[in-house]
Amino acid sequence: MNTLAGIRRHPLKSAAAEHLTATAIGERGLDGDRTWACFDADGTIGTGKQPRLWGALLDVTAHFDADRDEVELTVPGGAPVTAGTPEADAAVSDWLGRPIRITRTAPQQVKRHHWWPDEPGMIPEWATDAEPGGEDLQQVGGATDGRFFDFGPLHLVTTGAMDVLSAEHGAAVDPIRFRPNLILDLPADPQQGQRIAIGDEVVLEVTLPTPRCIIPSIAHGPGAPADKGLLKTLAANHRIEVPGLGKATCFGFYADVLSEGTVRRGDRVVVS
Repeated sequence: MNTLAGIRRHPLKSAAAEHLTATAIGERGLDGDRTWACFDADGTIGTGKQPRLWGALLDVTAHFDADRDEVELTVPGGAPVTAGTPEADAAVSDWLGRPIRITRTAPQQVKRHHWWPDEPGMIPEWATDAEPGGEDLQQVGGATDGRFFDFGPLHLVTTGAMDVLSAEHGAAVDPIRFRPNLILDLPADPQQGQRIAIGDEVVLEVTLPTPRCIIPSIAHGPGAPADKGLLKTLAANHRIEVPGLGKATCFGFYADVLSEGTVRRGDRVVVS
């Protein structure tokens, strides 16, 4: 208890996560996290928030080589290719069934296709024009300076919150469904404004709870098949007030980095 239970890096946005034993954390999050992204022919970014277009991307594996500053991608049944090469574009295009490009350079404005779940309670109050089962085009506020974040540099969940959700759902829920960077072995989520010290160097500050979309309910590999009922569980039990914005169904939380350093799985975690 009160330790760092898991470290997850996503070198290619919306691809499968790397499970790490240690990583450097800087002001912009985990070293190598979400440094590459896919873009469609219409210029929109690849994200599981529109699973019809991008759900298969979650089956693509990505490995960040810090020494070479390269990301190696592998589609199921394929050979490894290096992000930023024609071979990588071709492999992922073939896997998705349409031409895409992979880049680490964000355009001036990054937009995404966002599909709204039809489960009641899954649309946040501030999305006044959204319709259940509909889609719109949204700007991605966190995609700048070579990082393709939806919002903040770090996303976290706790084992205590995961246990509560599993009990509410009546079945174990894998944290992979929420695509966190860090999994903290804590009895409950810290509150906004609290600080989290991990090991001897890194200090984080909790910013906002994470509004949820369709992603937790779609398939995340063979160990986590599609589970639309999870959205019903989330909406019934985790619709809360997001400070300054309104109510939304949330799970997990974002954090800013106050003190940089290296963290290792098993490091002590202190909340203050």
